Amino acid sequence: MKDIRATPLLVKGRLRVRPASGPGDLDRLLALRALCFRGAATGDDRDNFDAACDHILIEDMAQDSLLGGFRLRRFDGAAIIHSYSAQFYDLAALAAFPAPMLELGRFCLHPGAPDADVLRLAWAAITRQVDCGGVGLLFGCSSFAGCDAARHGDAFALLRDRHGAPARWAPGIKAGEVVRFASLSPAGDPARGVKGMPALLRTYLAMGGWVSNHAVIDRNLGTTHVFTGLEIGRVPAGRARLLRSAAR
Repeated sequence: MKDIRATPLLVKGRLRVRPASGPGDLDRLLALRALCFRGAATGDDRDNFDAACDHILIEDMAQDSLLGGFRLRRFDGAAIIHSYSAQFYDLAALAAFPAPMLELGRFCLHPGAPDADVLRLAWAAITRQVDCGGVGLLFGCSSFAGCDAARHGDAFALLRDRHGAPARWAPGIKAGEVVRFASLSPAGDPARGVKGMPALLRTYLAMGGWVSNHAVIDRNLGTTHVFTGLEIGRVPAGRARLLRSAAR
């Protein structure tokens, strides 16, 4: 993948997506992450993986405000065991994946951001990086709010019944505190399940994405998450055209 710091800006109307260009940009993004993931009005969400990642900001140029952001990191083959996601999931099966993989992490939108517009711009930027680097798999942890897994039962049952990972790539259990989807009751209200999913996960699934057969309770971050994978070659042709059109 090319160094994203050399990637031209992507501008759509008043919105702009760009790589972080220095410590000041990263500080702004870390503060937004703290707000979104930890509910903290001050401080940041720094971790040991930040130094190895490329960081992306999504801004409102008219308001000079930060609306969202995320981080990216590329892996090849067995190197995936050094990813953020590999802390929580056994990813040994994905070591055999035949193309470069890109981890998307800490995706967050400011609570006041126009979600649909910012989400579309974010995916346009991600599409650029996927195409530029010949990436075959986009992956990461999709976070549900809080550590009370029971509140997400409809969503988890729907993921189990319709969006399970292919057996050859399926992540294994590694974390100590997990929710095994096989033990859940039959799906209740599918509409409520979809509504209860994070917007990022809904987009993954609309493109043919899949998830692990269990969720991990992350008490440090205060979330419950599922491993999510998207094989680029399986994205429906119509959706791929729309993404690449938006990325121009």
